[in-house]
Amino acid sequence: MALDLGSERRDGNGHGEGDVETAVLQRYGEGARERQPELCCPVSYDGKYLEALPAEIVERDYGCGDPSVYVNEGERVLDLGSGSGKICYILSQKVGPQGSVVGVDFNDDMLALARKYEGHMEETLGYGNVAFHKGKIQDLALDLDRVQQWLDANPVTSVDGLQHLDSECGRLRNQEPLVPDGDIDVIVSNCVLNLVRQEDKGRMFMELHRVLRLGGRAVISDIVCDENPSSAMLEDADLWSGCIAGAFREDQFLQMFVDAGFYGVEILERQAEPWQVVEGIEFRSLTVRAFKGKEGPCLERNQAVVYKGPWKSVCDDDGHTFERGARMAVCDKTYRLMTNAGGPYAEHLEGVQPLDPVADREIVSWDSSRPLRRHPRETKGLDYDATMVGDGECCGPDCC
Repeated sequence: MALDLGSERRDGNGHGEGDVETAVLQRYGEGARERQPELCCPVSYDGKYLEALPAEIVERDYGCGDPSVYVNEGERVLDLGSGSGKICYILSQKVGPQGSVVGVDFNDDMLALARKYEGHMEETLGYGNVAFHKGKIQDLALDLDRVQQWLDANPVTSVDGLQHLDSECGRLRNQEPLVPDGDIDVIVSNCVLNLVRQEDKGRMFMELHRVLRLGGRAVISDIVCDENPSSAMLEDADLWSGCIAGAFREDQFLQMFVDAGFYGVEILERQAEPWQVVEGIEFRSLTVRAFKGKEGPCLERNQAVVYKGPWKSVCDDDGHTFERGARMAVCDKTYRLMTNAGGPYAEHLEGVQPLDPVADREIVSWDSSRPLRRHPRETKGLDYDATMVGDGECCGPDCC
């Protein structure tokens, strides 16, 4: 992979792509030194987790939601754009000593602020489970702290030196990745994804998917808009650093998760009133959850799911249609996704397993051309002829 550390290129209008990153770094660098109220939406956090945090961290945090609400004890969490470390230190308390938290940020001032209190927080909580690293969230394989160490020992003064740096970056990505494949249970981010350059956003979502384990999830709070920003807004570096120009269009934000391979994409929170309105375009906070786990073969095990309503029918991202009250045929992989108690669908569906499990030697690949509905005899068996007589207590001894 060619070296890309954010070098500036210019388009036909004279605007530098590096202008965006420079503006973001400068503005959030200032935000690490002095509070910038205009950089955040009003967000309420659980006070019991804030009590243990130094005031400087709380005051220099900028966000638009609280994805930490959706994280559980014992999980390994990655915070993208960890900033002052506020969310990381909240998560540290939520996951407890059996869990761990990794914060990734590109801003040296914010990293210094977050790292400043690592020892203090470990002493306060009685355990240390947080680590902060320098990196770009669109390139989570490259540890920029390690790159800097290499540069300190091998200053680049020639084209040959640049090629050696490029080689070292490739080696680090492949052999010592900042975040390895499938390493994370939960990814969170608070108002940071919009700050990534437009051309890097697709790659960023692929990175989110790469580092999550199968069954893992991303919970992202970010700024979205109801219409596409104008060309003038897209060229304004100040509006980029202010979380405006880079905002996702609301419907496209959700689709980017789907395009990267996520499933069960769901809006958890949507700010009713806009945070800002610019040129008639509304900007608001959105918190989205998405799961990883569709990978793997589709196998026939005679399973079905019954959608409980209230809609007449629903359709998932893979085109499966589930009719209310009907036994809908699904492959084993889809059955497990739909009935997983920790997933997004279980409360809406009931699983129907075959009366006699399909033996491993009889399992075949899923036939996508088969009827959508599963006949009851496919699960009960063609020869099923049992007769059951009730004992008069169908719902227990206390029913009327």
